Amino acid sequence: MEDGFIDCHCHISAQEFEQDLDDVIKRTTQAGVKTLVAVTEDQREFDRVLQLKKSYGSLIAPCFGVHPLQSDGGPDKRSVKPQDLETALPYFYKHSEELVAVGEIGLDFTPWFAPSEQEKDDQMKVFVQQLEVAKELNLPVNVHSRSAAKVVISTMKEQGVTGALLHNFAGKLSVAFDGIKAGYFFSFPPAVCTNPQKVKLIKQIPLEHICLETDSPALGLNKHERNEPCNISLVCQYIAQIKGLSTETVQFVTSQNAQRLFTKINLL
Repeated sequence: MEDGFIDCHCHISAQEFEQDLDDVIKRTTQAGVKTLVAVTEDQREFDRVLQLKKSYGSLIAPCFGVHPLQSDGGPDKRSVKPQDLETALPYFYKHSEELVAVGEIGLDFTPWFAPSEQEKDDQMKVFVQQLEVAKELNLPVNVHSRSAAKVVISTMKEQGVTGALLHNFAGKLSVAFDGIKAGYFFSFPPAVCTNPQKVKLIKQIPLEHICLETDSPALGLNKHERNEPCNISLVCQYIAQIKGLSTETVQFVTSQNAQRLFTKINLL
C-alpha cells in the first residue's frame, strides 16, 4: 500500500462526479491513488458512498458525517441544526463496520454562515455529538475548521479525541502546534499550490503530521474547474518543494501517516 497515494479527504459521492465517475476513477488509479477517504456532508450521501464502496472495492474508504454547513437541495448553504444530525445518527451505528472515520464534521464560523451565537451553539452541539459517536465507535474524525481552527482543536482536546485530520487547514501556526501536540494530522488540497500564505504553515508542520487530500470536486488549482483525485500528485510535489524533499519521500510518509490515522483502511 505504501507505494501509492492516499487522498485523505475527497467528496467522490458528490453530484459533480455522477455523469462520468468511471472515467474519474480510471484517472485516479492511473495517477497511483490507492485509497480515497470518501467524506460525506449529510445523510443523503450515506447510501451513495456505500454503493461506491460496493462498486469500486478497496479504493473507497467510506466516512459518514454531517457538515457544519447544510444545503436544503439548492445551491445556498445554511448553518447546521441539531435536527439535521438526529435522523442521521442511527446510520453511523448501523454501518459502523464499513466506516473508516466520522466526517466531514467540524465548525464553520464564517460570519455570513454563523452571524449569531445561536448558529455557533448549534454547530458546536452537532460537532460534539459526532465526536462522541466517533469515540464510541473507535473511529478518527475528518474535520472542517473554517474561521474556527482554535475552537475546533481545543474542543477535540477537551473531548479526549486522539485521532483527527484537520483538512484544508488555514489556522495560525501556534494553533497548528496545539494540534500537533495532541497528535492530530493536517492535510492540504491542490489549491494551496497557488496560495503563498500557506508556505510558512507547510514548512513548519512536521511531515510526520501531514496528509495529502484533494477535497475534490472543490479546491483544485483553478477555482472554476472541477478538481479530481488524480490531482493529488500536485500537492505532493508542492509540499516536497517547500520542504526540500523528494516527492517519493512525501508520498511515502504521507501514506504511512494516513494509515496510522485511518487504521481501518488496511482492513477494507
